[in-house]
Amino acid sequence: MSSALSWRHHVVIQALLSRGPLNEKDLHSMFEDLTQRNPGNDRQLFDGFILKINKALSCANFELRGCIDQYDGQVYYGVVNTVSDEHSKIGTKYTVPQIAFYKAIIEAIVQDASANGVISSIHALNLSLDGQVAIVTDPQSQGSQPNVPSVLKNFSLSQKEKTLHELVRDQWLNLTTDGIIKLGLKSFLDLRSWFRNNDVPSCHVCNEAGVKADLCQNENCTVRIHQYCLKQLFLQRKVAKVCPSCGTSWPYTVPKAEAVQTEDDNEPRGSQRVTNSKRKRHSANVVVDDEVGCSNQDELNECRASQHDNGLVRKRGKARRTDIGGSGASQSSAAISDLRRVTRNSARLM
Repeated sequence: MSSALSWRHHVVIQALLSRGPLNEKDLHSMFEDLTQRNPGNDRQLFDGFILKINKALSCANFELRGCIDQYDGQVYYGVVNTVSDEHSKIGTKYTVPQIAFYKAIIEAIVQDASANGVISSIHALNLSLDGQVAIVTDPQSQGSQPNVPSVLKNFSLSQKEKTLHELVRDQWLNLTTDGIIKLGLKSFLDLRSWFRNNDVPSCHVCNEAGVKADLCQNENCTVRIHQYCLKQLFLQRKVAKVCPSCGTSWPYTVPKAEAVQTEDDNEPRGSQRVTNSKRKRHSANVVVDDEVGCSNQDELNECRASQHDNGLVRKRGKARRTDIGGSGASQSSAAISDLRRVTRNSARLM
């Protein structure tokens, strides 16, 4: 079979490149318009669709990747560069001092001990760029001294303001109306490796960088958890609202409507078992269109294997069917797990 991308794949790629990262709901809606299939019900077909795109993009060191915006808990998708140097990705457009300024901002945000994930614009504009160059040894001196290029020393306040505007426009950063700077969607998509390599503290639940997270109230405990991961953790029945590491009480109030919905979902229903068995039989008989999904049987088997391994998605099937683009933490985490598994599968197939 031909592994060439169809016009449907090209539409999705072009939309992501021209419009930037898309909300999961928008991407699902686009997929449904293009294929006449509901990605919530035909998850295997959607995974195969993404897998085929990533196989084609991998030869150019690009990847269609998903991430969770840690400020709103929503899932977003975007095309990213997979080269090893995380900061060189914007090097072709931004100058050296602009990249240094961006790096200084993200370092100030992730190093915040309170894990608020923000910095004021005033603080950002006053950041020194001296720390963005290595300390070099001067052979003429007895010790070490900073060798700060003049281009960094002379980077003016007006140039910083202009750079900040461009970084916000290009979605590397986000600036609120009250002058608060947050990481943008492109930063969450592109800097995953940078977060790990720079020892940014991770969320205790999902193990991703905890840029915006809640902290354990025990000062001797280092646990931090994303708000959407807390929701996923504490919505489970009979789970004590305590720190999963030290056992300190964790103040968290489950919204009443969500608590009621969770109890309803946990009630055993005979009709649900029948529905699930019918769905399994239906899934087994689905014929995947090669132009839409996987290009060969091996890819299809990879997609089926990823679905079989994803127990969390099975348990959250009802929520996914009722709200394809929903903001629930369990759904968001499952969606990201699916996409990461698909992108890993695409790498193995190459």
